[in-house]
Amino acid sequence: MGLVRTTAMVVGIIIGASIFVQPSEVSRHVSTIPAMFAVWSAAGLMSIAGALVSASLAAAFPKTGGIYVYLRETISPAAGFLWGWAMFWIAHSGIIAAISMVFARYVAVITPLSDTGIRVVAIAVIVVLSIINYFGVRAGSTVQTAFTIAKLAAIAGILIAVAVLAPPQAHSDAVVNGPHGAREFILAISAGLFAFGGWHQVTYAAGETHNPEKTVPRALLIGMIIVTAAYLSLNAAYLHVLPLQTVLNSQHVAADAAGVLVGNRGAIVVAVLVIVSAFGGLSGTVLAGPRVYYAVAQDGLAWPAMGAAHPRFQTPHIAILAQMVVASVLVASGTYRTLFTRVVYTEFLFFAVMTIGLVRLRKRWDLASIVFLIGCIVVVGNQFAADIKESSIGLLFVAAGWPVYLFLRKQNAHHRLS
Repeated sequence: MGLVRTTAMVVGIIIGASIFVQPSEVSRHVSTIPAMFAVWSAAGLMSIAGALVSASLAAAFPKTGGIYVYLRETISPAAGFLWGWAMFWIAHSGIIAAISMVFARYVAVITPLSDTGIRVVAIAVIVVLSIINYFGVRAGSTVQTAFTIAKLAAIAGILIAVAVLAPPQAHSDAVVNGPHGAREFILAISAGLFAFGGWHQVTYAAGETHNPEKTVPRALLIGMIIVTAAYLSLNAAYLHVLPLQTVLNSQHVAADAAGVLVGNRGAIVVAVLVIVSAFGGLSGTVLAGPRVYYAVAQDGLAWPAMGAAHPRFQTPHIAILAQMVVASVLVASGTYRTLFTRVVYTEFLFFAVMTIGLVRLRKRWDLASIVFLIGCIVVVGNQFAADIKESSIGLLFVAAGWPVYLFLRKQNAHHRLS
């Protein structure tokens, strides 16, 4: 993959369905337009800082596996294994399950589906994209690039429609009654970070990227700038069309905005946009995860077959299939929602450790590392304070990987992991 495909992967993974259908989850903690834009800007800047940290590590370790490799090399093999363990059972497979369900629910807007039908469609899209990626990273990245272009075109379409069709003064309420204060502002940033999630996943396929030392850092920076600009522009468009109170309370703000502009047909248009966006995000997520499991297996810490490359397509085909099965089970069992609430807590816990690893490697701090580490600590602390029970369960599940690591290390001592 070159710069264009890698940048498309960054943008395609990050811009998912949330910016179109759940902005109230991001902005409901603030009650003024300036505060809303400050939240999105802060979330974007923190994500850019995280991307720069990840890019520095990608340049130092341009290997397939991403954060697993960074933690293994800068902290310890155990830290890398626990990241891969958490990804497979909680974080990454849970994200795939959730995105596929968003995809299926918006298919149901166009073609009515029962709950079972929604789950079948969700599993079907996981299977289809897994098969595409089974046949090669070029095929998978081509799908990703195509849908990223379509997604950005859709965003441009919304912005143009607002500019052409919206009245010049759609509303005048710059302040509404609602929550305020530092704690609410931080909660809003945490929600915004979820919408920016996935920027690190491009590093998982660094070993399959052309000139990764230069391509991956450039793709991360360019991709994050594009995403931040798109998010700020879309929020400006929503606020130009809808009263602030409606934006804060809406669960489908893009559909509401489209309804104001073009009537009931807007719901169908937005449903199609969300389907395209979810498909593109899911494509990149399905592509990224198996590269980590492949790297873990290469170190002797997973089922050996997950570390095997397909003799013809040179893809981690068993890892792709294993991920497909786990994500599909999460969809079918209905447990993906519980797992999804643990994703942010789990990921940012490891992101903090990853940042410490970069500092250990460089033996110095820089602005990006400082900003990102502080942000990670705030996000993890806030999540733990908000729901001690669920956070504790997630932490215990991660800790459960420790005895597994010890067992596998003993069984595979010849890999010289420590």
